[in-house]
Amino acid sequence: MSSSSSSDMMDEEGPVLFEFVVVLKGDPQAIQRLSDTFADFVAGDGRPGSLHLREASCGCCQWIVDVIYDARGKMYLHIGSEKFARYHRLESGFVLVFSYFGERDMSVKVFDETRCRRHYHGDNAEEDDDW
Repeated sequence: MSSSSSSDMMDEEGPVLFEFVVVLKGDPQAIQRLSDTFADFVAGDGRPGSLHLREASCGCCQWIVDVIYDARGKMYLHIGSEKFARYHRLESGFVLVFSYFGERDMSVKVFDETRCRRHYHGDNAEEDDDW
């Protein structure tokens, strides 16, 4: 049995270099901590000062979100993330799946409290009607 590395994964947007999940706790418009392993991964290219978030399967909406680091090197979404949270009506308990493509470019899939994916404009929600 062989395992695939994260660099072997593909998404609609291209090869995924890193993927991780964040479960929202508390106020979704507050600062959100990202995966420590992801923070270590991007630190190899220098700590980015911002990330470009976009909805998965949608190239039209993008949020530039500042990231900050604490004294222990933990990485947090900061300025700009509240706009993303408001736009997507995020709530505590939602699950966000982040896919990183390099060059600060990330897509995000949003799953609500029922663990069903939320589709926003630009998604291929029409395909779901074929069920």
